[in-house]
Amino acid sequence: MKLLDLSSLYKYTPELLEYYHILSPEIPEFILEYSNTQEMLKQQYISVSCGTIYSKLYDLGRFSSLEHSIWVALIIRNFTKDKKQSLAWLFHDIATPVFKHSIDYMHWDYHNQESTEDLTTEILKNSKEINNLLERDNIKINEINDYKIYTIADNKTPQLSADRLEYTLSNNLFVYKNPSPIEEIKKIYNNIIILENEKWEKELWFNNTKQAEKFTKIMSELSILYMIDKTRFSMQFLADLLKTMYENNEIKIEDLYSLKESEIIEKIKTSKTWNVSKCYNIRENAKNITILNEEPKNTYFVHHWTKIRYIDPLVKEENKRISNISSTSKENINKCLNFNMDNYMTLNFKIFKE
Repeated sequence: MKLLDLSSLYKYTPELLEYYHILSPEIPEFILEYSNTQEMLKQQYISVSCGTIYSKLYDLGRFSSLEHSIWVALIIRNFTKDKKQSLAWLFHDIATPVFKHSIDYMHWDYHNQESTEDLTTEILKNSKEINNLLERDNIKINEINDYKIYTIADNKTPQLSADRLEYTLSNNLFVYKNPSPIEEIKKIYNNIIILENEKWEKELWFNNTKQAEKFTKIMSELSILYMIDKTRFSMQFLADLLKTMYENNEIKIEDLYSLKESEIIEKIKTSKTWNVSKCYNIRENAKNITILNEEPKNTYFVHHWTKIRYIDPLVKEENKRISNISSTSKENINKCLNFNMDNYMTLNFKIFKE
């Protein structure tokens, strides 16, 4: 696999280079060393948009699961200076399959979207490269194989964690093309501090209300995009299509972990399974989906809720969460919580042979 070269990433856009340096003035050598292991490098070929990028339903920018993992590791390193916490998060997606959370849909895990995390320890144990580095650094696998033991990295919704902070900032800048100016992102990030929350756990806070309001507005707009009809349709369709190919012995579960997204898509396009390649082509080129209030007949459709992603950050200035300080932020959060996911969605094709 191609080694990670941050200098090549910088060529994509000046904003990308600036974003790295906002998160951390320096990129520690150990993060690059662990990122350049075979098990981590495969994440270069997994897009963060869960397969939605491969469709004209969207006009999305792109970055990889590897970049996201590095960025969160940099955030944790910047705030904690702790190598173990940084590595725990660097490895948090090491067991991620192609198309990310679309595979959770394949396992009917719409709400938690954590069905693919169980392989993390196994992958770490079986990696000679990673184990050599861990031995050099005197770090045990059980200190870095579960990021959830570190509350800065991960905590319960609606708290602010390094993960939620990072994907909110980077999705806003690079994926959904409705970006805030990079200087605004810098102000938001530089306003973050670590304090203990109501449960006496360490959490990321904002120093003042103004930056917390800006962040909450960005977060709520993105949260809606994660839940809209075409997103749920696109992810479930891809999950059902892959499940159909699996049932017809055209792909194996391990392919989802070992192949690139481009290689899986090629398998889809050359599939001999009834209607699979045709249905994928329709979805790939469709610019709109059909939304219905009632269940359609004799056609493939999607009808389910999904995970509600929202954040209600703490603010030191008032020692409260932003929803208890700002009526605007509370309204934005409620838009996420009350988002309607009752629709039936279809592109008027049959994916399964009758």
